[in-house]
Amino acid sequence: MTALPGSLWLIGCGNMGGAMLDRWIADGVDPAAITVVTRSPREVPAGVTHAITLPETRPAIVVLAVKPQQLDVIAPDLAPRLAGVPLLISILAGVEEAALARRFDAATIVRAMPNLPVAIGQGVVALHSHGSDGNARSTAEALMQPLGLVEWIDDATLFDAVTALSGCGPGFVFRFIDALAAASAALGLPSDQAQRFAIATVQGSATMAAGSDASPATLADRVASPGGSTRQGLNVLDEGDALKRLLAATLAASERRNAEMAAAARG
Repeated sequence: MTALPGSLWLIGCGNMGGAMLDRWIADGVDPAAITVVTRSPREVPAGVTHAITLPETRPAIVVLAVKPQQLDVIAPDLAPRLAGVPLLISILAGVEEAALARRFDAATIVRAMPNLPVAIGQGVVALHSHGSDGNARSTAEALMQPLGLVEWIDDATLFDAVTALSGCGPGFVFRFIDALAAASAALGLPSDQAQRFAIATVQGSATMAAGSDASPATLADRVASPGGSTRQGLNVLDEGDALKRLLAATLAASERRNAEMAAAARG
């Protein structure tokens, strides 16, 4: 997307909001169409307007990128300025569309869940909306396209699960890389070299999985020759479904937290 259908306000510009902003500019979005609104001064890309107070004119698109816990701090001042705004996109984890609709009078509300690799254009963005305006939905999707894989989620009740997988997933993958490197260092490999090897191994394996018609499970079995060293290692991970059970518990914990935040946002 290189042209916006009007001005865009980015409310909040932390790690995720800043990453999204950088990708939009890199994709050719006109910086002059974007206003970043934060509570304190911060640097923004050249040509982008920064404001501490809300502008007087109404935007065409608003992207909420504050922390979920800040929703009721910003809503009283923000809501009157957004009355009738054509498109409101929220990346607030755990905050449901109905909770947003109670606070903001927007023609179309879209929930978006980007993850951290959007900073390099290789993220995942899940979208959901009850709105039926095709133009608004297309605008939201086009705005997210430069960030990576973009897919709509039909069932709103699955959004917490998606958040646990792709939203929280990079943190789990980073932890896995660290553990893989630490295990290798325990076998005697210098720790800095172990980390480089672990990162490259995960990166190459993910790229291979993304380009293969075979499932990751099939690829794992193809790597593991009967009686070989890979098979011996997989036996540890597979015994009693140890790895699957660990990740199921991990994602379930994240999903529960999302549900707790949703309940808090409902008031």
